[in-house]
Amino acid sequence: MNTIITIARQFGSGGREIGEKLANYYGIPYYDKNVLARVARESGFCEEFLDTQDERPTGSFLYNLVMDTYAFGSSSFGVADMPISQKVFLAQFNTIKKIASEGPCVIIGRCADCALEDRDDTLSLFIHADEEFRLHRLDTVERQRRNDIPDTPDKMREFLEQTDRQRQSYYNYYSMKKWGRSDTYDMTINSGLFGIDNTVEMLKDVIARFEARKK
Repeated sequence: MNTIITIARQFGSGGREIGEKLANYYGIPYYDKNVLARVARESGFCEEFLDTQDERPTGSFLYNLVMDTYAFGSSSFGVADMPISQKVFLAQFNTIKKIASEGPCVIIGRCADCALEDRDDTLSLFIHADEEFRLHRLDTVERQRRNDIPDTPDKMREFLEQTDRQRQSYYNYYSMKKWGRSDTYDMTINSGLFGIDNTVEMLKDVIARFEARKK
């Protein structure tokens, strides 16, 4: 297997789990939150600060000015006049390109498809699902691994919408494409229609066909 897989996803659609299952099946690295540790090592940013910026656009000039010193500490990384949010994105962008140069892997979110759009070995996916499916996953799967899932359906629905707005705003701000639109990605798939495991099996076939086309 020689393909780099990028997965953008609606919150609660199971994109993370699908990515993990594919990475485990092919025995390749999986990058989600763990990419932040590498960005920190290679850029000089504090990892804790990177976590606060993760897939969240921040356009305030005052915020960028105040946070610049905290984020870098004594590091000299970056162009002095560049806003801090753009420095964060650039550091992550460069790290993702370096990760891809090391071989096949799965990368979740973080505009990875844009960072790697010049490569012909990258398959970009968008995972979505209906609201009922995503709310159920929030109340079961996500609640087991996170401590910030709200208690009521209305609050969970609001949490879904807020998280997706953040992801959409981040992606649209830093790319020339539109988050979630079918023409942005190589393939979009409804995990709620097929279920997580069936989606994984379908994607294995897609990946095989994607690799076969290059032979």
